[in-house]
Amino acid sequence: MMKLIGKLLLTLLLLMLLAVVLCYFLAQTYWAAPWLSRWISQHSPYQLTVEKFSHSWQQPDQITLLGVQLVSDNQLPMVTAAQIDLVVSPRQLKQPLSFSKITLHNGSVAWDNVTANAASLRADLLQLNHMTLQASGDHGQLLAQDVDAGIHPWQPAQNLASNSQFQFSAASLQLNGVSLGQVLVQGEMQPDQQLLLHNFGANIARGELTGVAKRNADGHWQVERLRLSHVRWQTPSSLNALRQQLAALPPITLKRFDLIEAQLQGDGWAANNFDLTLKNITLQQGDWLSSEGAVSFSAGDMVSGDIHLVDPIATLQLTGQAITIKQFTTRWAGGLLRASGAWSPTDRRLQLDELVLAGVEYRLPTNWRALWLQPLPDWLAEVQIGKLNASNNLLMDTDPTFPFQLTALEGDADDLLLVRDHRWGIWSGALRLNASDATLNKVELRRPSLALTADAEKIQVTEWSAFTPNGRQSDAENSAHQPYGMLDATAQVGQGIGKPFTLALAGRAVGLQLLEQWGWQSIPLSGTGSLQLKLSGELNGERGFKAALQGQLQAVNQQGQKLEQRLP
Repeated sequence: MMKLIGKLLLTLLLLMLLAVVLCYFLAQTYWAAPWLSRWISQHSPYQLTVEKFSHSWQQPDQITLLGVQLVSDNQLPMVTAAQIDLVVSPRQLKQPLSFSKITLHNGSVAWDNVTANAASLRADLLQLNHMTLQASGDHGQLLAQDVDAGIHPWQPAQNLASNSQFQFSAASLQLNGVSLGQVLVQGEMQPDQQLLLHNFGANIARGELTGVAKRNADGHWQVERLRLSHVRWQTPSSLNALRQQLAALPPITLKRFDLIEAQLQGDGWAANNFDLTLKNITLQQGDWLSSEGAVSFSAGDMVSGDIHLVDPIATLQLTGQAITIKQFTTRWAGGLLRASGAWSPTDRRLQLDELVLAGVEYRLPTNWRALWLQPLPDWLAEVQIGKLNASNNLLMDTDPTFPFQLTALEGDADDLLLVRDHRWGIWSGALRLNASDATLNKVELRRPSLALTADAEKIQVTEWSAFTPNGRQSDAENSAHQPYGMLDATAQVGQGIGKPFTLALAGRAVGLQLLEQWGWQSIPLSGTGSLQLKLSGELNGERGFKAALQGQLQAVNQQGQKLEQRLP
């Protein structure tokens, strides 16, 4: 009896073993894979399609799935892969969805759908080989092609688990519309949810990007080192639009940022051969913070609107809420501009300790008078120049109604306040100007000079003088030099509403018709003579400049004929 029972048990055991072996081989056939896929789909929150299951005794702990498609119950695509390798472990007796290793080959992963619908799935190591990765979140959209990656350990419920390490590479990557190539990232997630990027690099805009950074749990980025070299970047955005985009970014602290030999171009601006270095600066909500920061930059040329700078070089030091301009030099309008000083963002005040203009040839914009009267932006409330030095400059206005030109213009100034309460003006200080030649609405002048002082109440023109050809041709024939008459004037301009002014102009041995060129009424006297003109009015009055004028002219020619005229 016992022998019979033993034979029966042995037979059952052999049959069971045979069934297991048969199931083992049947499970690896193509016709069994659909049945197993349906069974898994019915007993899990996923819809699984597998073309074939495979196993090799050379790797007894690994199960291979071929031709895999995995979607969630709500039909969201999760994974498509030509092959998935699952390495099992004894731990799966208690946690069936906890694998030792998961490897995905040649397919695509919708990362957000995986993390949202596969919370119970986990692996000591997740590997991606030649995969396409799609992801989205608070920081934007990501699409990566030909991805090789590894995460150890991986828990979708936590996206990246605490103490997990990862390595990621991609042939190409799109992040919020920015294209990157040959991307490599190595890092880890710490228990306090700090994301550490030990090393990252990529090709961007025909240049290279490398760096080291970390992100705190509150989203604040701290960049230890970031380097962009030889980029060629074009954007449809203006500078104001770029500032708004930067303001929308989470806080970023830059310990060191280097931009090397960049070519940048946008809407209304450009920079060629541009080098920039930032040190110890925090950018937050469109503003900056720094206790011991530094900024330096140089370029072959920079363009912003109508401003074109050639070979600009600047060195700035940041302390608290102040910027010290240690050095700024550039070639501008054919000449040299050099400045040093400080900028205070708190009161929006630019203090230039020194400003030098040499060899500049500048043509005023056609609407310069309107620009002079317009209030300046909120960020610029005051501009003061401690020392101004100008030499051998050319200033011109080609407005046909009243063109003028100053040649070999030189000058100096002390404590000159040019902007107050966001408005242009000469609000205080002392200014002295002179030129070799000038033309005021077709009237030639030689050696014009000007001296003025200003305070909160008024601008006092203490000296204005110039020589002008008097038109005495007979004398000119007997002289090596054409004879000149003399003009001199004083004036006062109030700083109040409308800018009321008074002017006293005297001329000796001058052509009496020159005032007609400057807008005075017809003068019936001919030839040369002497004149005295007194004017008063408002520069910016509501009635307009001409309507507010009042004046008196007294003139006498060489023949003793006298004339007196009044305005109006």
